[in-house]
Amino acid sequence: MSSTPTRDDFAALLDETLGQAANGGFEGRVVKGTVTAIENDKAVIDVGLKSEGRVPLREFAPPGQPHGLKVGDEVEVYVDRVENADGEAMLSRDRARREAAWDKLESEFGEGKRVEGVIFGRVKGGFTVDLDGAVAFLPGSQVDIRPVRDVQPLMDIPQPFQILKMDRRRGNIVVSRRAVLEETRAEQRSGLIQNLKEGQIIDGVVKNITDYGAFVDLGGIDGLLHVTDMSYKRVNHPSEVIAIGDTVRVQIIRINQDTQRISLGMKQLESDPWEGVAAKYPVGAKLTGTVTNITEYGAFVELEAGIEGLVHVSEMSWTKKNVHPGKIVSTSQEVEVVVLEVDSDKRRISLGLKQAQQNPWEAFAERHPVGSVVEGEVKNATEFGLFIGLDGDVDGMVHMSDIAWGISGEDALALHRKGEHVQAVVLDVDVDKERISLGMKQLEKGAPAAGGTTSSSSLRRGEVVTVTVLEVRDGGLEVQAGDDGATGFIKRSDLGRDRDEQRPDRFQVGQKLDAMVTGFDRSKKPTFSVKARQLAEEKEAVEQYGSSDAGASLGDILGAALKARS
Repeated sequence: MSSTPTRDDFAALLDETLGQAANGGFEGRVVKGTVTAIENDKAVIDVGLKSEGRVPLREFAPPGQPHGLKVGDEVEVYVDRVENADGEAMLSRDRARREAAWDKLESEFGEGKRVEGVIFGRVKGGFTVDLDGAVAFLPGSQVDIRPVRDVQPLMDIPQPFQILKMDRRRGNIVVSRRAVLEETRAEQRSGLIQNLKEGQIIDGVVKNITDYGAFVDLGGIDGLLHVTDMSYKRVNHPSEVIAIGDTVRVQIIRINQDTQRISLGMKQLESDPWEGVAAKYPVGAKLTGTVTNITEYGAFVELEAGIEGLVHVSEMSWTKKNVHPGKIVSTSQEVEVVVLEVDSDKRRISLGLKQAQQNPWEAFAERHPVGSVVEGEVKNATEFGLFIGLDGDVDGMVHMSDIAWGISGEDALALHRKGEHVQAVVLDVDVDKERISLGMKQLEKGAPAAGGTTSSSSLRRGEVVTVTVLEVRDGGLEVQAGDDGATGFIKRSDLGRDRDEQRPDRFQVGQKLDAMVTGFDRSKKPTFSVKARQLAEEKEAVEQYGSSDAGASLGDILGAALKARS
Protein backbone atom coordinates (compact mmCIF):
# COMPACT_ATOMS: atom_id res chain seq x y z
CA MET A 1 0.00 0.00 0.00
CA SER A 2 1.53 3.32 -1.15
CA SER A 3 2.26 6.05 1.30
CA THR A 4 1.50 9.76 0.93
CA PRO A 5 4.45 11.77 -0.62
CA THR A 6 6.39 13.80 1.93
CA ARG A 7 8.17 17.16 1.64
CA ASP A 8 11.40 15.28 0.97
CA ASP A 9 9.79 13.49 -1.98
CA PHE A 10 8.81 16.84 -3.59
CA ALA A 11 12.35 18.12 -3.07
CA ALA A 12 13.79 15.07 -4.77
CA LEU A 13 11.39 15.46 -7.69
CA LEU A 14 12.39 19.13 -8.14
CA ASP A 15 16.07 18.24 -8.01
CA GLU A 16 15.46 15.65 -10.73
CA THR A 17 13.71 18.23 -12.93
CA LEU A 18 16.48 20.83 -12.45
CA GLY A 19 19.03 18.18 -13.17
CA GLN A 20 17.37 17.50 -16.52
CA ALA A 21 17.40 21.21 -17.33
CA ALA A 22 21.06 21.42 -16.41
CA ASN A 23 21.74 18.61 -18.81
CA GLY A 24 20.24 20.60 -21.65
CA GLY A 25 16.56 19.81 -21.55
CA PHE A 26 15.61 23.53 -21.57
CA GLU A 27 18.59 24.94 -23.43
CA GLY A 28 17.99 25.81 -27.10
CA ARG A 29 14.23 25.82 -26.69
CA VAL A 30 11.48 28.45 -26.82
CA VAL A 31 9.48 28.31 -23.60
CA LYS A 32 6.74 30.33 -21.96
CA GLY A 33 7.50 32.44 -18.94
CA THR A 34 5.84 34.96 -16.59
CA VAL A 35 6.98 38.52 -15.96
CA THR A 36 7.62 38.69 -12.20
CA ALA A 37 9.18 42.16 -12.06
CA ILE A 38 10.38 45.11 -14.15
CA GLU A 39 13.70 46.50 -13.01
CA ASN A 40 15.07 49.59 -14.80
CA ASP A 41 15.45 48.53 -18.46
CA LYS A 42 14.99 44.81 -17.94
CA ALA A 43 12.13 42.41 -17.35
CA VAL A 44 12.53 39.61 -14.78
CA ILE A 45 10.98 36.41 -16.18
CA ASP A 46 10.30 33.10 -14.49
CA VAL A 47 10.28 30.13 -16.87
CA GLY A 48 10.11 27.43 -14.11
CA LEU A 49 13.85 27.01 -13.69
CA LYS A 50 15.79 27.17 -10.40
CA SER A 51 16.57 30.80 -11.13
CA GLU A 52 14.89 33.61 -13.06
CA GLY A 53 16.29 35.42 -16.09
CA ARG A 54 16.50 39.06 -17.14
CA VAL A 55 15.65 40.25 -20.70
CA PRO A 56 16.20 43.83 -22.02
CA LEU A 57 12.89 45.67 -22.49
CA ARG A 58 13.94 46.85 -25.97
CA GLU A 59 13.52 43.27 -27.19
CA PHE A 60 9.80 43.47 -26.56
CA ALA A 61 9.01 46.45 -28.82
CA PRO A 62 10.12 48.05 -32.12
CA PRO A 63 12.68 50.88 -31.86
CA GLY A 64 11.24 54.06 -30.34
CA GLN A 65 8.00 52.43 -29.18
CA PRO A 66 6.94 51.44 -25.60
CA HIS A 67 7.31 47.85 -24.57
CA GLY A 68 3.86 47.63 -22.94
CA LEU A 69 4.93 44.89 -20.48
CA LYS A 70 3.56 44.57 -16.96
CA VAL A 71 4.02 42.15 -14.11
CA GLY A 72 2.04 38.96 -14.66
CA ASP A 73 2.25 39.00 -18.48
CA GLU A 74 3.04 35.70 -20.11
CA VAL A 75 5.73 35.85 -22.83
CA GLU A 76 7.76 33.48 -24.96
CA VAL A 77 11.55 33.52 -24.61
CA TYR A 78 14.44 31.48 -25.87
CA VAL A 79 16.59 29.64 -23.25
CA ASP A 80 20.15 30.19 -24.27
CA ARG A 81 21.66 28.80 -21.03
CA VAL A 82 20.01 27.48 -17.86
CA GLU A 83 22.46 29.24 -15.58
CA ASN A 84 25.28 31.73 -16.08
CA ALA A 85 28.15 32.68 -13.76
CA ASP A 86 25.73 34.79 -11.67
CA GLY A 87 23.36 31.87 -11.26
CA GLU A 88 20.72 33.43 -13.57
CA ALA A 89 19.04 31.89 -16.58
CA MET A 90 20.18 33.38 -19.95
CA LEU A 91 16.97 34.26 -21.82
CA SER A 92 16.30 36.10 -25.16
CA ARG A 93 13.08 37.52 -26.48
CA ASP A 94 14.69 38.35 -29.86
CA ARG A 95 15.90 34.80 -30.29
CA ALA A 96 12.46 33.50 -29.42
CA ARG A 97 10.85 35.79 -31.97
CA ARG A 98 13.46 34.77 -34.53
CA GLU A 99 12.89 31.05 -33.99
CA ALA A 100 9.13 31.53 -34.17
CA ALA A 101 9.54 33.65 -37.28
CA TRP A 102 11.65 30.97 -39.00
CA ASP A 103 9.01 28.35 -38.30
CA LYS A 104 6.34 30.57 -39.76
CA LEU A 105 8.47 31.65 -42.75
CA GLU A 106 9.37 28.09 -43.69
CA SER A 107 5.69 27.24 -43.76
CA GLU A 108 4.80 30.32 -45.86
CA PHE A 109 7.75 29.75 -48.20
CA GLY A 110 6.60 26.21 -48.83
CA GLU A 111 3.11 27.46 -49.69
CA GLY A 112 4.45 30.31 -51.90
CA LYS A 113 2.77 32.97 -49.77
CA ARG A 114 3.84 36.57 -49.45
CA VAL A 115 5.33 37.68 -46.13
CA GLU A 116 5.29 41.05 -44.41
CA GLY A 117 8.48 42.81 -43.45
CA VAL A 118 10.20 46.15 -42.86
CA ILE A 119 13.29 47.49 -44.64
CA PHE A 120 15.49 48.76 -41.83
CA GLY A 121 19.08 48.91 -43.05
CA ARG A 122 21.44 49.19 -46.01
CA VAL A 123 24.21 46.68 -46.76
CA LYS A 124 26.52 46.04 -49.67
CA GLY A 125 24.46 45.13 -52.74
CA GLY A 126 21.08 45.73 -51.14
CA PHE A 127 19.13 46.11 -47.91
CA THR A 128 18.16 44.26 -44.72
CA VAL A 129 14.54 43.38 -44.01
CA ASP A 130 13.00 42.44 -40.64
CA LEU A 131 10.52 39.61 -41.14
CA ASP A 132 9.01 39.71 -37.64
CA GLY A 133 12.29 38.75 -36.02
CA ALA A 134 14.12 37.01 -38.86
CA VAL A 135 16.53 39.16 -40.88
CA ALA A 136 16.43 38.78 -44.67
CA PHE A 137 18.50 40.22 -47.54
CA LEU A 138 16.80 42.35 -50.22
CA PRO A 139 19.04 42.71 -53.36
CA GLY A 140 19.07 46.18 -54.94
CA SER A 141 17.69 44.76 -58.20
CA GLN A 142 14.66 43.37 -56.36
CA VAL A 143 13.50 46.62 -54.74
CA ASP A 144 11.27 47.82 -57.60
CA ILE A 145 10.32 47.13 -61.21
CA ARG A 146 12.41 50.11 -62.30
CA PRO A 147 15.66 51.30 -60.68
CA VAL A 148 15.00 53.34 -57.53
CA ARG A 149 17.34 56.22 -56.72
CA ASP A 150 16.03 56.96 -53.20
CA VAL A 151 14.91 54.03 -51.02
CA GLN A 152 14.41 56.13 -47.90
CA PRO A 153 10.63 56.51 -48.40
CA LEU A 154 10.34 52.70 -48.47
CA MET A 155 12.15 52.09 -45.18
CA ASP A 156 10.59 51.41 -41.76
CA ILE A 157 7.13 50.73 -43.16
CA PRO A 158 5.47 47.27 -43.24
CA GLN A 159 5.06 45.96 -46.80
CA PRO A 160 4.75 42.61 -48.56
CA PHE A 161 7.72 40.61 -49.89
CA GLN A 162 8.20 37.35 -51.73
CA ILE A 163 10.74 34.86 -50.38
CA LEU A 164 13.07 33.80 -53.20
CA LYS A 165 15.16 31.33 -51.18
CA MET A 166 15.96 30.48 -47.56
CA ASP A 167 18.46 28.27 -45.69
CA ARG A 168 17.79 27.91 -41.93
CA ARG A 169 21.04 26.13 -41.24
CA ARG A 170 23.01 29.08 -42.60
CA GLY A 171 20.47 31.65 -41.44
CA ASN A 172 20.11 32.94 -45.00
CA ILE A 173 16.87 34.44 -46.43
CA VAL A 174 16.58 36.34 -49.76
CA VAL A 175 13.39 38.29 -50.49
CA SER A 176 12.00 40.38 -53.37
CA ARG A 177 9.69 43.37 -53.37
CA ARG A 178 9.82 43.56 -57.17
CA ALA A 179 8.21 40.12 -57.59
CA VAL A 180 5.22 41.29 -55.53
CA LEU A 181 4.88 44.47 -57.62
CA GLU A 182 5.11 42.58 -60.91
CA GLU A 183 2.53 40.06 -59.77
CA THR A 184 0.21 42.83 -58.59
CA ARG A 185 0.76 44.72 -61.81
CA ALA A 186 0.04 41.63 -63.88
CA GLU A 187 -3.18 41.07 -61.95
CA GLN A 188 -4.19 44.68 -62.53
CA ARG A 189 -3.29 44.48 -66.24
CA SER A 190 -5.24 41.29 -66.63
CA GLY A 191 -8.28 42.91 -65.06
CA LEU A 192 -7.96 46.04 -67.19
CA ILE A 193 -7.37 44.12 -70.42
CA GLN A 194 -10.61 42.26 -69.89
CA ASN A 195 -12.40 45.59 -70.28
CA LEU A 196 -10.63 46.49 -73.54
CA LYS A 197 -11.45 45.32 -77.05
CA GLU A 198 -9.67 45.50 -80.39
CA GLY A 199 -11.03 48.38 -82.45
CA GLN A 200 -12.03 50.33 -79.36
CA ILE A 201 -11.29 54.07 -79.38
CA ILE A 202 -9.93 55.40 -76.10
CA ASP A 203 -8.12 58.41 -74.66
CA GLY A 204 -4.71 58.01 -73.06
CA VAL A 205 -1.78 60.02 -71.74
CA VAL A 206 1.67 59.86 -73.33
CA LYS A 207 3.89 58.39 -70.65
CA ASN A 208 7.21 57.86 -72.45
CA ILE A 209 8.71 58.46 -75.92
CA THR A 210 11.32 56.31 -77.64
CA ASP A 211 12.86 56.28 -81.13
CA TYR A 212 10.37 53.66 -82.29
CA GLY A 213 7.18 55.01 -80.71
CA ALA A 214 5.46 56.10 -77.51
CA PHE A 215 3.94 54.39 -74.47
CA VAL A 216 0.43 55.59 -73.67
CA ASP A 217 -1.21 55.12 -70.25
CA LEU A 218 -4.75 53.85 -70.74
CA GLY A 219 -5.69 54.16 -67.09
CA GLY A 220 -3.36 51.79 -65.29
CA ILE A 221 -2.13 49.83 -68.30
CA ASP A 222 0.28 50.94 -71.03
CA GLY A 223 -0.08 50.48 -74.77
CA LEU A 224 2.53 50.99 -77.48
CA LEU A 225 1.83 53.55 -80.18
CA HIS A 226 4.36 52.67 -82.89
CA VAL A 227 5.82 55.49 -84.99
CA THR A 228 4.41 53.94 -88.20
CA ASP A 229 0.89 54.10 -86.74
CA MET A 230 1.02 57.77 -85.73
CA SER A 231 0.28 59.25 -89.14
CA TYR A 232 -0.06 58.33 -92.80
CA LYS A 233 2.65 60.85 -93.61
CA ARG A 234 6.31 60.12 -92.90
CA VAL A 235 7.28 60.62 -89.23
CA ASN A 236 11.03 60.60 -88.61
CA HIS A 237 10.69 60.72 -84.81
CA PRO A 238 7.63 60.43 -82.53
CA SER A 239 8.49 63.77 -80.89
CA GLU A 240 7.46 65.46 -84.16
CA VAL A 241 3.86 64.45 -83.46
CA ILE A 242 3.39 64.10 -79.68
CA ALA A 243 5.01 65.06 -76.37
CA ILE A 244 5.12 63.48 -72.91
CA GLY A 245 1.98 64.42 -70.97
CA ASP A 246 -0.18 64.89 -74.10
CA THR A 247 -3.67 63.41 -74.03
CA VAL A 248 -4.18 61.52 -77.28
CA ARG A 249 -7.10 59.66 -78.81
CA VAL A 250 -6.04 56.24 -80.05
CA GLN A 251 -7.57 53.07 -81.41
CA ILE A 252 -6.70 49.64 -80.02
CA ILE A 253 -5.27 47.77 -82.98
CA ARG A 254 -4.28 44.52 -81.33
CA ILE A 255 -4.33 42.86 -77.87
CA ASN A 256 -1.97 39.95 -77.20
CA GLN A 257 -3.56 37.99 -74.36
CA ASP A 258 -0.45 35.86 -73.85
CA THR A 259 2.01 38.72 -73.43
CA GLN A 260 -0.65 41.27 -72.39
CA ARG A 261 0.75 43.77 -74.88
CA ILE A 262 -1.50 46.35 -76.47
CA SER A 263 -0.78 47.95 -79.85
CA LEU A 264 -2.31 51.38 -80.51
CA GLY A 265 -2.81 53.57 -83.57
CA MET A 266 -3.64 57.22 -84.30
CA LYS A 267 -3.66 57.24 -88.09
CA GLN A 268 -6.45 54.67 -88.08
CA LEU A 269 -8.76 57.45 -86.92
CA GLU A 270 -7.96 59.49 -90.08
CA SER A 271 -9.23 58.95 -93.62
CA ASP A 272 -6.93 56.72 -95.66
CA PRO A 273 -5.26 58.81 -98.39
CA TRP A 274 -4.46 55.64 -100.39
CA GLU A 275 -8.10 55.03 -101.25
CA GLY A 276 -8.55 55.71 -104.98
CA VAL A 277 -4.86 56.54 -105.40
CA ALA A 278 -4.60 54.72 -108.77
CA ALA A 279 -7.22 56.99 -110.31
CA LYS A 280 -5.76 60.05 -108.68
CA TYR A 281 -2.22 59.37 -109.88
CA PRO A 282 -2.42 57.60 -113.28
CA VAL A 283 0.70 56.19 -114.91
CA GLY A 284 2.41 58.84 -117.01
CA ALA A 285 1.07 61.77 -114.98
CA LYS A 286 3.58 64.56 -114.37
CA LEU A 287 3.48 65.83 -110.76
CA THR A 288 5.29 68.06 -108.32
CA GLY A 289 6.41 66.70 -104.95
CA THR A 290 8.83 67.23 -102.07
CA VAL A 291 11.83 65.03 -101.30
CA THR A 292 11.31 63.64 -97.76
CA ASN A 293 14.03 61.01 -97.43
CA ILE A 294 17.15 59.94 -99.31
CA THR A 295 18.60 56.42 -99.22
CA GLU A 296 21.29 54.46 -101.05
CA TYR A 297 18.71 53.09 -103.48
CA GLY A 298 16.75 56.25 -104.24
CA ALA A 299 14.69 59.11 -102.86
CA PHE A 300 11.17 59.29 -101.43
CA VAL A 301 8.96 62.07 -102.76
CA GLU A 302 5.79 63.17 -100.95
CA LEU A 303 2.97 63.88 -103.39
CA GLU A 304 0.51 64.81 -100.62
CA ALA A 305 0.18 64.19 -96.89
CA GLY A 306 0.41 60.44 -96.42
CA ILE A 307 1.26 59.61 -100.05
CA GLU A 308 4.90 59.02 -100.91
CA GLY A 309 6.50 57.52 -103.99
CA LEU A 310 9.98 56.15 -104.57
CA VAL A 311 12.28 57.45 -107.27
CA HIS A 312 14.71 54.59 -107.76
CA VAL A 313 18.33 55.58 -108.32
CA SER A 314 18.12 54.22 -111.88
CA GLU A 315 15.27 56.66 -112.66
CA MET A 316 16.95 59.80 -111.30
CA SER A 317 19.12 61.03 -114.17
CA TRP A 318 19.62 60.32 -117.86
CA THR A 319 23.35 60.92 -117.72
CA LYS A 320 24.54 60.50 -114.10
CA LYS A 321 24.98 56.77 -113.60
CA ASN A 322 26.09 55.04 -110.38
CA VAL A 323 25.82 58.28 -108.40
CA HIS A 324 24.42 58.52 -104.86
CA PRO A 325 20.90 60.03 -104.94
CA GLY A 326 22.05 62.68 -102.44
CA LYS A 327 24.23 64.20 -105.19
CA ILE A 328 21.22 64.66 -107.45
CA VAL A 329 18.49 65.83 -105.03
CA SER A 330 18.35 67.10 -101.45
CA THR A 331 15.83 66.73 -98.62
CA SER A 332 12.93 69.23 -98.76
CA GLN A 333 13.69 69.98 -102.42
CA GLU A 334 10.66 70.39 -104.67
CA VAL A 335 10.93 68.26 -107.81
CA GLU A 336 8.93 67.28 -110.87
CA VAL A 337 8.31 63.55 -111.30
CA VAL A 338 6.39 61.20 -113.58
CA VAL A 339 4.27 58.28 -112.28
CA LEU A 340 5.75 55.00 -113.56
CA GLU A 341 3.73 52.42 -111.59
CA VAL A 342 1.03 52.31 -108.87
CA ASP A 343 0.42 49.33 -106.55
CA SER A 344 -2.52 50.23 -104.29
CA ASP A 345 -2.44 46.92 -102.39
CA LYS A 346 1.20 47.30 -101.38
CA ARG A 347 0.83 51.09 -101.06
CA ARG A 348 3.68 51.76 -103.44
CA ILE A 349 4.15 54.33 -106.17
CA SER A 350 7.16 54.21 -108.47
CA LEU A 351 8.22 57.61 -109.75
CA GLY A 352 10.70 58.82 -112.35
CA LEU A 353 12.71 62.00 -112.06
CA LYS A 354 14.51 61.80 -115.40
CA GLN A 355 11.24 61.14 -117.27
CA ALA A 356 10.10 64.65 -116.33
CA GLN A 357 12.96 65.99 -118.47
CA GLN A 358 13.63 65.61 -122.19
CA ASN A 359 15.80 62.68 -123.22
CA PRO A 360 19.17 64.37 -123.84
CA TRP A 361 19.95 62.04 -126.76
CA GLU A 362 16.68 62.99 -128.44
CA ALA A 363 17.46 66.64 -127.82
CA PHE A 364 20.97 66.23 -129.24
CA ALA A 365 19.67 64.46 -132.37
CA GLU A 366 17.23 67.34 -132.95
CA ARG A 367 19.92 70.00 -132.57
CA HIS A 368 22.75 68.12 -134.28
CA PRO A 369 21.65 65.92 -137.22
CA VAL A 370 24.09 63.53 -138.91
CA GLY A 371 26.78 65.53 -140.70
CA SER A 372 26.78 68.37 -138.16
CA VAL A 373 30.09 69.59 -136.77
CA VAL A 374 30.31 69.64 -132.98
CA GLU A 375 32.96 70.64 -130.51
CA GLY A 376 33.77 69.20 -127.11
CA GLU A 377 36.35 68.20 -124.55
CA VAL A 378 38.09 64.82 -124.55
CA LYS A 379 36.67 63.25 -121.37
CA ASN A 380 38.39 59.90 -121.61
CA ALA A 381 40.65 57.88 -123.92
CA THR A 382 40.16 54.12 -124.10
CA GLU A 383 41.88 51.42 -126.08
CA PHE A 384 39.26 51.71 -128.83
CA GLY A 385 38.58 55.43 -129.08
CA LEU A 386 37.94 58.85 -127.53
CA PHE A 387 34.92 59.98 -125.51
CA ILE A 388 33.98 63.59 -126.17
CA GLY A 389 31.78 65.66 -123.85
CA LEU A 390 28.96 67.34 -125.81
CA ASP A 391 26.04 69.70 -125.25
CA GLY A 392 23.29 68.41 -122.97
CA ASP A 393 25.72 66.55 -120.68
CA VAL A 394 26.05 63.63 -123.11
CA ASP A 395 29.16 61.97 -124.51
CA GLY A 396 30.00 60.97 -128.04
CA MET A 397 32.61 58.45 -129.10
CA VAL A 398 35.21 58.75 -131.84
CA HIS A 399 36.33 55.27 -132.81
CA MET A 400 40.08 54.94 -133.23
CA SER A 401 39.60 54.33 -136.98
CA ASP A 402 37.81 57.71 -137.33
CA ILE A 403 40.46 59.85 -135.63
CA ALA A 404 42.92 60.41 -138.51
CA TRP A 405 43.77 59.23 -142.04
CA GLY A 406 46.87 57.31 -142.95
CA ILE A 407 48.00 56.13 -139.54
CA SER A 408 47.05 53.24 -137.28
CA GLY A 409 44.31 53.65 -134.70
CA GLU A 410 46.84 53.27 -131.88
CA ASP A 411 48.99 56.06 -133.29
CA ALA A 412 45.92 58.23 -133.80
CA LEU A 413 44.90 57.77 -130.14
CA ALA A 414 48.36 58.84 -129.04
CA LEU A 415 47.85 62.21 -130.76
CA HIS A 416 45.16 63.31 -128.27
CA ARG A 417 44.96 63.73 -124.50
CA LYS A 418 42.29 64.14 -121.84
CA GLY A 419 41.02 67.72 -121.46
CA GLU A 420 41.81 68.66 -125.06
CA HIS A 421 39.09 70.50 -127.06
CA VAL A 422 38.42 68.95 -130.47
CA GLN A 423 35.97 69.16 -133.34
CA ALA A 424 34.16 66.19 -134.84
CA VAL A 425 31.40 65.28 -137.27
CA VAL A 426 28.22 63.53 -136.13
CA LEU A 427 28.16 60.14 -137.86
CA ASP A 428 25.21 58.51 -136.07
CA VAL A 429 22.85 59.00 -133.06
CA ASP A 430 21.16 55.93 -131.49
CA VAL A 431 18.61 57.30 -128.98
CA ASP A 432 17.52 53.89 -127.66
CA LYS A 433 21.06 52.73 -126.92
CA GLU A 434 22.10 56.23 -125.82
CA ARG A 435 25.05 56.30 -128.21
CA ILE A 436 26.52 59.06 -130.37
CA SER A 437 29.15 58.14 -132.99
CA LEU A 438 31.56 60.89 -134.05
CA GLY A 439 34.38 61.22 -136.60
CA MET A 440 37.37 63.56 -136.58
CA LYS A 441 39.24 62.54 -139.71
CA GLN A 442 36.19 63.44 -141.80
CA LEU A 443 37.04 67.10 -141.14
CA GLU A 444 40.45 66.78 -142.83
CA LYS A 445 40.98 68.52 -146.18
CA GLY A 446 39.32 66.65 -149.04
CA ALA A 447 37.58 64.16 -146.75
CA PRO A 448 34.07 63.08 -147.82
CA ALA A 449 31.20 64.69 -145.90
CA ALA A 450 29.53 62.47 -143.33
CA GLY A 451 26.44 60.78 -144.69
CA GLY A 452 27.10 61.89 -148.31
CA THR A 453 29.33 61.15 -151.42
CA THR A 454 32.11 63.04 -153.19
CA SER A 455 34.01 62.65 -156.41
CA SER A 456 35.29 59.40 -154.91
CA SER A 457 32.10 57.86 -156.25
CA SER A 458 33.56 58.25 -159.76
CA LEU A 459 36.64 56.22 -158.82
CA ARG A 460 36.74 52.47 -159.41
CA ARG A 461 38.77 49.79 -157.67
CA GLY A 462 41.80 48.88 -159.87
CA GLU A 463 41.73 52.20 -161.73
CA VAL A 464 45.06 54.01 -162.16
CA VAL A 465 44.83 57.76 -161.55
CA THR A 466 47.21 60.66 -161.17
CA VAL A 467 47.33 61.97 -157.60
CA THR A 468 48.95 65.01 -156.02
CA VAL A 469 50.87 64.79 -152.75
CA LEU A 470 49.11 66.88 -150.06
CA GLU A 471 51.18 65.84 -147.04
CA VAL A 472 54.23 63.68 -146.38
CA ARG A 473 54.01 61.57 -143.21
CA ASP A 474 56.16 58.84 -141.67
CA GLY A 475 53.46 56.31 -142.44
CA GLY A 476 52.94 57.37 -146.04
CA LEU A 477 51.47 60.10 -148.25
CA GLU A 478 48.19 62.02 -148.04
CA VAL A 479 47.17 62.51 -151.69
CA GLN A 480 44.32 63.92 -153.78
CA ALA A 481 42.95 62.43 -156.97
CA GLY A 482 42.98 65.03 -159.75
CA ASP A 483 42.93 68.71 -158.93
CA ASP A 484 39.85 68.76 -156.67
CA GLY A 485 38.92 65.11 -156.32
CA ALA A 486 38.69 62.87 -153.29
CA THR A 487 41.61 62.62 -150.90
CA GLY A 488 43.16 59.32 -149.95
CA PHE A 489 46.25 57.79 -148.48
CA ILE A 490 49.17 55.74 -149.78
CA LYS A 491 50.73 53.61 -147.09
CA ARG A 492 54.51 53.52 -146.80
CA SER A 493 54.58 49.87 -147.93
CA ASP A 494 52.56 50.80 -151.05
CA LEU A 495 54.98 53.49 -152.30
CA GLY A 496 56.99 50.94 -154.33
CA ARG A 497 58.08 47.36 -154.69
CA ASP A 498 61.62 47.95 -153.42
CA ARG A 499 62.51 49.09 -149.90
CA ASP A 500 64.33 52.16 -151.24
CA GLU A 501 61.19 53.21 -153.10
CA GLN A 502 59.11 52.97 -149.88
CA ARG A 503 60.68 56.04 -148.24
CA PRO A 504 58.07 58.82 -147.97
CA ASP A 505 60.83 61.46 -147.85
CA ARG A 506 61.47 60.76 -151.60
CA PHE A 507 58.34 62.73 -152.33
CA GLN A 508 57.45 66.40 -151.94
CA VAL A 509 54.17 68.21 -151.39
CA GLY A 510 52.66 69.08 -154.81
CA GLN A 511 54.43 66.25 -156.59
CA LYS A 512 52.26 64.21 -158.96
CA LEU A 513 52.44 60.45 -159.42
CA ASP A 514 50.36 57.62 -160.76
CA ALA A 515 48.71 55.18 -158.32
CA MET A 516 46.07 52.47 -158.43
CA VAL A 517 42.80 52.68 -156.46
CA THR A 518 42.94 49.64 -154.17
CA GLY A 519 39.77 50.17 -152.13
CA PHE A 520 37.60 52.43 -149.94
CA ASP A 521 37.26 52.71 -146.17
CA ARG A 522 33.87 52.79 -144.38
CA SER A 523 33.56 56.55 -144.98
CA LYS A 524 34.13 55.92 -148.74
CA LYS A 525 37.56 57.51 -148.73
CA PRO A 526 39.81 55.85 -151.37
CA THR A 527 43.14 54.15 -150.71
CA PHE A 528 45.90 54.20 -153.37
CA SER A 529 48.98 52.10 -154.11
CA VAL A 530 52.01 52.77 -156.36
CA LYS A 531 53.21 49.23 -155.74
CA ALA A 532 49.93 47.74 -156.98
CA ARG A 533 50.16 49.90 -160.13
CA GLN A 534 53.71 48.66 -160.79
CA LEU A 535 52.74 45.01 -160.35
CA ALA A 536 49.71 45.44 -162.63
CA GLU A 537 51.83 47.04 -165.38
CA GLU A 538 54.40 44.25 -165.10
CA LYS A 539 51.71 41.62 -165.49
CA GLU A 540 50.23 43.46 -168.48
CA ALA A 541 53.64 43.72 -170.16
CA VAL A 542 54.32 40.04 -169.71
CA GLU A 543 50.96 39.13 -171.23
CA GLN A 544 51.39 41.58 -174.17
CA TYR A 545 54.96 40.88 -175.20
CA GLY A 546 55.66 37.42 -173.90
CA SER A 547 54.40 35.49 -176.99
CA SER A 548 56.06 37.64 -179.79
CA ASP A 549 59.43 38.13 -178.13
CA ALA A 550 60.01 34.71 -176.69
CA GLY A 551 63.76 35.13 -176.56
CA ALA A 552 63.64 38.57 -174.96
CA SER A 553 64.53 39.10 -171.33
CA LEU A 554 62.03 40.39 -168.72
CA GLY A 555 63.92 43.69 -168.67
CA ASP A 556 63.60 44.07 -172.43
CA ILE A 557 59.89 43.34 -172.25
CA LEU A 558 59.31 45.91 -169.51
CA GLY A 559 61.48 48.43 -171.34
CA ALA A 560 59.52 47.99 -174.51
CA ALA A 561 56.24 48.23 -172.61
CA LEU A 562 57.24 51.43 -170.94
CA LYS A 563 58.50 52.89 -174.22
CA ALA A 564 55.21 52.03 -175.94
CA ARG A 565 53.28 53.60 -173.01
CA SER A 566 55.23 56.83 -173.32
